Amino acid sequence: MIVHSNILGEGKPLIILHGFLGMGDNWKTLAKQFAGQGFEVHLVDQRNHGRSFHSDAFSYELMANDLKKYCEEKELPSIDLIGHSMGGKTAMLFAVMYPELMSKLIVADIAPKFYPQHHQTILEGLEALSTNKEALKGRKEADAFLSHYINEVGVRQFLLKNLYWVDKGVLGLRVNLPVLIQNIEQIGEALPVNSYFEKPALFLRGGNSNYIQKEDEGAIFSAFAKAELKTIPNVGHWLHAENPTQFYKEVMAFL
Repeated sequence: MIVHSNILGEGKPLIILHGFLGMGDNWKTLAKQFAGQGFEVHLVDQRNHGRSFHSDAFSYELMANDLKKYCEEKELPSIDLIGHSMGGKTAMLFAVMYPELMSKLIVADIAPKFYPQHHQTILEGLEALSTNKEALKGRKEADAFLSHYINEVGVRQFLLKNLYWVDKGVLGLRVNLPVLIQNIEQIGEALPVNSYFEKPALFLRGGNSNYIQKEDEGAIFSAFAKAELKTIPNVGHWLHAENPTQFYKEVMAFL
C-alpha cells in the first residue's frame, strides 16, 4: 500500500512530512509558496494519519520504508525532504537509510535523540472524544469537549483537523488512535547509533521551544556532517505555523 499524498506544482520533488497527529494538509499554505518557486511539492500523510492506510504496525523504520515505496511509485530518483517533529524523525532515518534518494534534508524542531512520552493529556482527550456521540455531532461541540483536556486553542484547532463527516451529523477521527496509543513509546525513539548522512542538512529550531537543546547539538553534527543549525526567534515547536514567513525564507535560502 502507498501512503496518501496531495501534490502541488511542477519541478524538483520536495516531500513534506507532518508531525504526530497531523497530516499533509497542515502544510498547504507553505506548499503553495514552494510550488510557486519551481518545486513539485508532495504533502504526504504518514501511516495511521490523515487519509493514509491504517496499520497495526508502527515505527520509524516502517515509515521510512513507506516513503521509499512512495518514491518508487511516483518515480522520484532524488528528493528534497522536510520533516517536522515526528516527520523530522522519519526524514532523518530515511536520509540515513536511503541517501541515494536524497538531495537535501530539512528537519524542523526535533533532534536525533530519545524523547520521553509527553502526549498523554492530548491522547486522553482524543480517546474520550472518539467515544462521545454528543461531542461528535459538530465541530463546535467537539472543540468544547476537548477544551476540558486542552487549554490551548491553537493545539485544539490543529487536532480537530482530524475530524471528518462519517455520516450526516456524525463526525469521526481520521487518525488511527488505538494503534498510536498502543505504540506511543515509538514516537520518542532515537535515531539508531552510528547513523550518518553526509549530504546537506538544515535543522531549524524554535527559539521558545525546548525540543533542541544546546547539549543536543553534538549528536546532530556527528550524525549529519554537513548540518546547519538555525533558530527562528520567538516561536515554539510549531515554528512553521507560528512564523511561516521566516520558515519559508530559511528553507528557500538553503534549497
